[in-house]
Parts: sequence; structure tokens; C-alpha cells
Amino acid sequence: MKKTLCAMMAMVLAGSLLTGCGGGNQNPTSAAAPTEASSTLAEAPDDPKAGEESNGVESVNAALKIAIVSSPSGVDDGSFNEDNYNGILSFIGLHPEATVTPVREETGDTAAAVQAVQDIVADYDVIVCCGFQFAAIGAIANDNPDVKFILVDSYPTDAEGTEVACDNVYAMQFKEQESGFFAGLAAALETKTGKVAVVNGIAYPSNVNYQYGFESGVNYANGKLGSSAEVVEIASYAGTDVTNANVGGNYVGSFADEATGKVVGKALIDQGCDIIFVAAGGSGNGVFTAAKEASGVKVIGCDVDQYDDGVNGAENIILTSGLKVMGMNVEKQLNAIMDGSFVGGNALLGADTDSTGFVKEDGRHQMSAETIEKLDEAYGLVKDGTIVPAANFNNIQPDDFPGLK
Repeated sequence: MKKTLCAMMAMVLAGSLLTGCGGGNQNPTSAAAPTEASSTLAEAPDDPKAGEESNGVESVNAALKIAIVSSPSGVDDGSFNEDNYNGILSFIGLHPEATVTPVREETGDTAAAVQAVQDIVADYDVIVCCGFQFAAIGAIANDNPDVKFILVDSYPTDAEGTEVACDNVYAMQFKEQESGFFAGLAAALETKTGKVAVVNGIAYPSNVNYQYGFESGVNYANGKLGSSAEVVEIASYAGTDVTNANVGGNYVGSFADEATGKVVGKALIDQGCDIIFVAAGGSGNGVFTAAKEASGVKVIGCDVDQYDDGVNGAENIILTSGLKVMGMNVEKQLNAIMDGSFVGGNALLGADTDSTGFVKEDGRHQMSAETIEKLDEAYGLVKDGTIVPAANFNNIQPDDFPGLK
């Protein structure tokens, strides 16, 4: 994230009053459905061997106490939060002495999110923070060097909103624009009405990335693959990003407002959209409901394989799902903490590390073989950098990006 963005983010994060700080694989094009999440703490006995050394590497207490702090939609949202939680559950499956406690931050406010972490930091060995609203944990990390943090969808910042790197924070952002690109490509190739749309939650950078990537995918299909799809936006639901720029799109304004999600979904369907990409967390459930109550409407899931959420009687409304492979990366960092190889830093993950993609596994999508063939070809071009979809802050626009012309 560019320093200019960090300066603008200071306005968003000023309420946090923080100081700075110092220095199992899943194929993303064929993901399995997420495991059902639980909100209970797995109990485990104390381990008296904490801190002993083995082969020159400091071993870590196998009974890691892990907390996951999420947005109001919680760890059972069937999407973003749940995928992160499932990464922890997978780790605990191999290390049953470890425990996890889900903590739901009820407001989604940035200052409240940081305070939620501050309130529990003394009680856990590892804290997984899910979402852009947790960016300003930099000072907490600095003040608690023995606690490891895994930050998803943001990089840590100081009190001025300036991006920092912390030795005890592994922060991961994703090229959501890549997964959005695949969703837009699929929508443009499969639409029957010629009208498609994307619905988002809040215009945080990750959500705008999905939007711009989706628009890029539609434009690529129109310009390169012979489709003629229109991206529908409703002006009253346009988003404003963290720099107060109007990014258009269709934003619910929350990740936990199913009622408004349904209103936005129905409005788009009423305007003729027959395929809608949903990147709205729990609010997206309302869009799913609107699609299920309509006729001939398909939805593209987000973050995880949402095919099971698309069941509608004997039918299914899911066309495919755009993937952001978070759980695998969370589990990888927990394993690194366990074996003593953990290294803090700020990582940007994409198709080149199998961290973005789409679902094409038999029985988990409803795309044609021709569409899958075109998606596979595009995936290779994204992976090698030939196609670079537009994103919120990569200075590329959806109608003008590398690979389009």
C-alpha cells in the first residue's frame, strides 16, 4: 500500500491513539467447501515444556492460546471470517493441545476493533485479526513483543496511519482484484440478459479491489472474448473509499446487514441483472435470498467456495466462487509459530502463490466447459503478470489495464 494512502488512512484511524512499532495446500481453482465453524473454545491442558529448545530452535508451547477477532458477522459468516477460522481449526486438528477463542467485534468501527484487540492481548499467545479495520494494531504489537499477530487484509499502521512492519506481526493482503477479475470474466461469459453486477459491503481497499477486478474481468471479456455485458451500478449505493473518493459500485454499507443486502440485490435484479458477484460478508446473505426468490438469477460467491450456500430447493444459484485463500495462509503462519520459523512482515499474496483463484471443481459450479477453458487461459496470464487487473490503489483503471489491449 502506497505511503500516500497511508497518510489518508490516518483520518480513518485517528481514534485509535496508537504509537508505532519497529522493525497444507489448497488448489485455488478447485477449492473444497468450508468446514462448518464453531464459536466454542477448545480446552487443552497446560504444557510444562514451553520454551525448551530442540536442535537449536526455541520450541513453542504446543498449547497455543489463539484468539480470532472478527467483524460483526462473526466466524460463521460462510465467507471471509469463516475461512480464516477454518485455517485455525485445521491447525488445531494437528495440534489438539492448542485452543481458539472467537471474539466478535460488534460495530466494525476501526477504533473499536483496535480496542477489542487491546482488551485481550494479555490473555493469548497468538491473535488473528480479520479485516482492514484492524490495521492500527501497530502500537499494541510493539508493546507486546511476546504475542504473535496474524493480520488479514491489511498492513499494520502507526498512530499517523503510516504503514509499518513489525517483527511479531505477519500481515497479509491479497490481490482480490485477481479473484474479482475471474468473477467478472465468468459473469460476462455466462450472462443471458447481458447485465451483471457486483455487491460489496464497505469500501475498504479489499472490497474495492474486488469491485475493480470484477469490472476489469467484464471489460476483458467484452474486449477480447466477444461478450457484450454491462456492469450495472445504482448511484444511491455508490461506495466511498478510505480516501473519500467515490468508487461507484453497489455498497451495502455493512458486512452484517442482510436486510439491506436483500434490498440492493433485488434492486439489481429488477434492473435486469442475472449474475451478481457478492463480496459483502454477512450482508451478502441478503443478496443470496433475493436471488433465490427471483427466477433465472445466479450468484458468484466470494472468498470461499459458497456452493452449499446456494442450495435453493432442488436447484442451486451459485455459478462459481472467487477465492481468496486465507485459511491456508493463516495455518501456514501458525505452523511457523509452532516450529520457531515465524518471521514478521507485510506480504501481498496472489495467483503466483496459489492464493487467489476460482472454483471449477465438478459439482461445485455451473459454468460451461468453454467458460472454464477461457478462465484457465486467463488464470495463466494473471499468474505470469500479462494481465494485471485494476485495484483500488494500483493506479490502474478497469477500462485500461495491462492485458486488455
